[in-house]
Amino acid sequence: MNKPKIVRPEESQPAHALWFDRKKYVTINFMVQKPKDVQVDIQTDKMILCCKNDTDDVYYNELHFYDKVQIYDSRERVYDRTINILLRKIKPDYAWPRLQKDPAKPSWISVDFDNWRDWEHEEDEGKEEYDRYVDMIQEMAVSNKGETPDMGDLSDSD
Repeated sequence: MNKPKIVRPEESQPAHALWFDRKKYVTINFMVQKPKDVQVDIQTDKMILCCKNDTDDVYYNELHFYDKVQIYDSRERVYDRTINILLRKIKPDYAWPRLQKDPAKPSWISVDFDNWRDWEHEEDEGKEEYDRYVDMIQEMAVSNKGETPDMGDLSDSD
């Protein structure tokens, strides 16, 4: 199935992005208020995002990845305030020192220190907890019809 090619709009700006690295995945959250007309093209070595926000500002981001990703096990989800991109690494257990191939860091990319973890030196401890967290977030997103869950909903009481 061929996706239409995403062309950079004349009047556009990059959306601010927060990213973090895990053993098997890289996660990128693009900060866009009430995104609409969202187009995402994930390729093995790059991705393109194009969308509008609630005031019709146009956002366009093109990223050339540090390393290759598996396109069929990578996905995007659109929430009320973010567009979440989950990229499956071709080489798991290999830390990405940066998101882009180019060492020059654009001003619109930041590390998500709230979710960053130095996993290289730890065993699989925490993997089960992380998997439960991801499953819980996905279930909550489905039950909330795609809206980002309130952080108060993440209590440990089951």
